[in-house]
Amino acid sequence: MTLFFSLQLRKPLVEKLRRERINSSIEQLKSLLGPEFLKQQPDSKLEKADILEMTVCFLTQLQQQNQQQRRLLNHVNKLQSSSEKSLMEADFSLLSSTVQTSITKEKSPVNSALWRPW
Repeated sequence: MTLFFSLQLRKPLVEKLRRERINSSIEQLKSLLGPEFLKQQPDSKLEKADILEMTVCFLTQLQQQNQQQRRLLNHVNKLQSSSEKSLMEADFSLLSSTVQTSITKEKSPVNSALWRPW
């Protein structure tokens, strides 16, 4: 019987601690998102459900912004890599034409000096 009595006394204490944790977390959310709450309802007292709904809405918007930024960053990276590839191809073709020009000049009889052993 003492075990049953002990559990009966402990249950309200555990429930009180659980409610305190919930209330503390909701107050933390309210303070973290304070400016958002002031924009929505500056003078009215917010219920816990209001705070939770507004938090979900704010986090959803933040997640959408992050997805848009990721898409934009991927797009910029693709443009940058294609631009770098084009530059590398242009550099290679420029180098190639420079090498071909120098080889052509070396073979041309006008530019080559006559070899005279004396």
